[in-house]
Amino acid sequence: MIRPLVLTLPLLAVLAACGTPQERCISRNTSEYRALSRLLDETNANLARGYAWREREVSRTAYTTCRRPVRDDDGELRIVSYGCWRDRIDTERYRVPIDPAAERRTRDNLQAKLDSETARAASAIRQCRAAYPEDRA
Repeated sequence: MIRPLVLTLPLLAVLAACGTPQERCISRNTSEYRALSRLLDETNANLARGYAWREREVSRTAYTTCRRPVRDDDGELRIVSYGCWRDRIDTERYRVPIDPAAERRTRDNLQAKLDSETARAASAIRQCRAAYPEDRA
């Protein structure tokens, strides 16, 4: 039962923004399922790698080309380029050690929640399809 739902939900999530009333209903009612599924995938990947990825914002100074308007001797406005230092924010990924036992417990809890959410999501999909039938031309 999980496999068809897993294959259907990502497609519906993409179409939700401009989708039909049925698709929007399904997207609204399956958001918890999709979130749990993403978290479970991430936890499984952490266990397979042996570490987790985190992100942080880092401020760096970079030499770049700046521009400014100036008036020349004739009063004409021109754009002048010059070198300058600017701060920029980069996103940096870094590894974080994990506790495999705790990560396995997290995976098992997520899997249990996902199993119960799967039945609820399937029921919600059936209700949305009944409430907003679409012609299959």
